[in-house]
Amino acid sequence: MPGIDECLLEAMLVPGARGASIVDWISGLALGTVGESPGNDHEATAAETAELARMATEYAAFAPEQPAAGGDTGEGKDGPPVEDLIVTTRTGYHVVRFVATTFDSSVFLHLWLDRDLGNLALARLRLQKLAEGLVLG
Repeated sequence: MPGIDECLLEAMLVPGARGASIVDWISGLALGTVGESPGNDHEATAAETAELARMATEYAAFAPEQPAAGGDTGEGKDGPPVEDLIVTTRTGYHVVRFVATTFDSSVFLHLWLDRDLGNLALARLRLQKLAEGLVLG
């Protein structure tokens, strides 16, 4: 089971990967980064992506069948009600995969893909497997 560094290196093996990070979506802090980052600032990207993640987990429109059990974060007993987010830009894809953990499940994987070289479906499946095997701590 990979830790943060191994997980990020494996994420960079996804065809078209430009950068990857593991972020605490409550604080917006990057726990680890590798490769490029939009705007060449991993910390700003982590904070901005965390804001997107918080919005997706806080609004009932994205998971109306699961009432919030963990306060205003939308977390239930199996982690956030949202599995992943995909944002498409003119030049790339941003795939955010939430990581279910035994403690607070406040971590996600973020993969930035080149739009011309990346395979969105493959990236989503690989991030799912990485998130399932990620060991934090």
